[in-house]
Amino acid sequence: MIVPSLDSLPETARLSSADVAALSATRAARWRPGLADAVHSEVFASARDAGGAGLALALAIDTLEARRAAQADEPSAEKEDRRAILWVQDKSAVRLTGRPYRPGLPEALQGRMIHVYAENAQDALFALEEGVRCRDLACVIGEVSGNPRALDFTASRRLSLTAERHGVPLWLVRIDAGRDLSSARLRWAARSAPSAPPRWNAQAPGAAAWAAELFRARTHAPGEWTLTQRGGALVADPKQRQPATVGMRLGKMSAKFPIAGPSSLSVRPEPVEGPLFSSGGPLEGRAAHRQAQGERG
Repeated sequence: MIVPSLDSLPETARLSSADVAALSATRAARWRPGLADAVHSEVFASARDAGGAGLALALAIDTLEARRAAQADEPSAEKEDRRAILWVQDKSAVRLTGRPYRPGLPEALQGRMIHVYAENAQDALFALEEGVRCRDLACVIGEVSGNPRALDFTASRRLSLTAERHGVPLWLVRIDAGRDLSSARLRWAARSAPSAPPRWNAQAPGAAAWAAELFRARTHAPGEWTLTQRGGALVADPKQRQPATVGMRLGKMSAKFPIAGPSSLSVRPEPVEGPLFSSGGPLEGRAAHRQAQGERG
């Protein structure tokens, strides 16, 4: 097999690192979560934070709305998708985060949610795979805690291939899990973020927001965003860079103006000017300092 060299490629195929970075930045500016139509995604979250399940549901709703808008011009397209949504949890996930609260779901989903309680991770994976096989479901959401042995790369690959074959998207929430091998097309790390104050009442609860890191994707460069509901859609605002801290500035100053070592410094105790409290009562001024020096001697 002959591997062509870079010099043999046409000029249009040669991209420098700066060109690649510019293309990634341009694509990131146009991108939003609903445009990443991945059929198998994972969301890593802590059990102490309900942001994982919330973000998975928000991504699911946004993706389904984007699909419906893209198919609106087709004659056979339905105006409203009334298919059910399957939510699968294993026993450990229910113990850590609780079951979905039906009255707290969006009104359009309250009558369409099917909840499955699995005894272990293996049963949960079976239910997830059967769910993505059913095209009568709009999507599937799963919650599994930790890194169970049943959820290896082979099982993850089976979920990806089945979801792609039948076109049923899957969002799997990994609770308190390490970032192991997976074939998921998008992999997120999420936590709750402060909500922006409402426009008309600053004391009212704001729209849900998540600090989300996309650390693996096949169709998009990784990055960090603040995801929030705005105007009926999920909006991705790029994470703002934090300014340099005082410690970093002091470190640069100390490198420019080095301080002499301990051997060249002579430290002389200064007299205590303020009140000094001891077991006998308050002692004041230089007398207290002299007494303290006498006790040390």
